[in-house]
Amino acid sequence: MNEKLKQLYQSVILEHNNRPVRYEKNEGSTFALDAYNPLCGDRFQLYFGLEEGKIKGLSFHGYGCAISKASTSILVKHLEGQPIQKALELCRAFGAVVRPEAPAVEGAEEDFEAFAAAREFPQRLKCATLSWEEMERFLEAETSG
Repeated sequence: MNEKLKQLYQSVILEHNNRPVRYEKNEGSTFALDAYNPLCGDRFQLYFGLEEGKIKGLSFHGYGCAISKASTSILVKHLEGQPIQKALELCRAFGAVVRPEAPAVEGAEEDFEAFAAAREFPQRLKCATLSWEEMERFLEAETSG
């Protein structure tokens, strides 16, 4: 892993783990998704509503390792206020950055690129993608139904 990627990985992970975006319960939300990894115990709830086809009031709460918490914080940062289709595209773009089988992505969001390091640590891949995959499943169901 190159030095720039290492520094980006460490700074983004630490920043979002220590000061996550909208880390709060919102049990009155229309939707509450449960992103859970039974292998390690990481579990986050994603709270939000949909208004005029856009994600609104997105927040999260739960527990997990620094990677899964930081990744979920990045999800909240990028998906809040987005139309469903754009949010789905962002979920797929994040997955393309972190999954080793996906072709390398040029021009991805800088904080997405920080998680490209997960390509070199397959055991941490689920940590990075946990909440993104849950949100992607939800969004796919919304666009197909």
